[in-house]
Amino acid sequence: MTDLSSGLLRTLAVLRWWAVAGQALTVALVVHAWGLPLAAAPLWGGIAALAAFNAWASYRAATSVAASHGEVLAHVAVDVVVLAWMIGWSGGAMNPFASLFLLPIAFAAVALPPRRVGATVALCGAGYALSAAFGVPLPHAHGLLGDSLDLHLWGMAVTFVLSAAVVVYFLTRLAAALRQRERELARLREQFARNEGIVALATHAASVAHELNTPLGSLTLMLEDQLADAPPGSAQRDDVLLMATLVNACRDRVRELAAPADLATDARPLAERLDTIVERWRLLRPAVRLNRSGVVADGAVELDAGFGHLLQALLNNAADASASAASMQVDLHLESAGSQLTGAVRDYGPGFETAEPLLPGTLFRTTKPDGLGVGLALSHATIERLGGELSMEAADGGGVVVRFRLPLKEDA
Repeated sequence: MTDLSSGLLRTLAVLRWWAVAGQALTVALVVHAWGLPLAAAPLWGGIAALAAFNAWASYRAATSVAASHGEVLAHVAVDVVVLAWMIGWSGGAMNPFASLFLLPIAFAAVALPPRRVGATVALCGAGYALSAAFGVPLPHAHGLLGDSLDLHLWGMAVTFVLSAAVVVYFLTRLAAALRQRERELARLREQFARNEGIVALATHAASVAHELNTPLGSLTLMLEDQLADAPPGSAQRDDVLLMATLVNACRDRVRELAAPADLATDARPLAERLDTIVERWRLLRPAVRLNRSGVVADGAVELDAGFGHLLQALLNNAADASASAASMQVDLHLESAGSQLTGAVRDYGPGFETAEPLLPGTLFRTTKPDGLGVGLALSHATIERLGGELSMEAADGGGVVVRFRLPLKEDA
């Protein structure tokens, strides 16, 4: 089952309607208007049969997600049988439209495997041979637009124009489908490579988190002893308190790696949960001036645990970018509207330092001297997993704006 085969079925259905219209017009002109002595009943019967088949084929092409090569070959076989019937009742090999037997072969050659192409060639060859051997001879047409040779030449000219138009139409659509497929494959390959790196990073992070839990616990006990010995109101006590707060924040983050579902089951309103995430980041980056804007509704909606890591990663990247340009300012805009949460994080750094902006999903590449190159990649992967969108653009006045959109679901 292939998407390319389904695209061929849809293309054949469209072309078949054009064939029905063209055949009907030709029979009406040649047989009824010009009076060429051909059997009208078999010709109209072939047109009716092709139209009836294409009504079903059009429905099938519109509702089918994928089609097998055998199904495509069966559709082509119907076209060849009807074409042989029409050619056979209108002159056989002498019919100028007999060269249309080449079109199904051209379609099959670019969309079907070699065995199916061979079967198509055999079908078209058999159709041509049978229509030539048993076809009704083309009557003499003297007096109709000249003699019979003139009529034959006109038919060959029309056949050439039709064949050229059909081939161009089909190959143009096929080329567009192939380009779209190549773009999708390239995107999937990039996503697969990035996800492999993220999985490896996550595995290592879980191991490191387990190892860090013990020394962080020891640091907590040591700071508690230092806090007990520090004189009340002294600068030393304030420093120890700040250190204890930071160590506790690190311990909380490490424990969240082992229990990421806690935030997702948080029953607090959305605005309160977002405030918690932002305040936690402020605690870790107290020197950065955060300008926050936007209105978040207090509805009860699901908020994936990964969003907290996403937002803090974006804020950290923005703070580092601003610091590289001697600025300690970061802008954050969060707003909920209906079932969507939109946001933007803007830094005041040097902007895009490379000729091309760093792609949000690129892993292990960074413009920061001491960066790991995983922040934006993890953010992009989280957004993709949650069904949202992430984009980067240059900000007015310098810096970069990272925008994101995230769908929200109401709590069950």
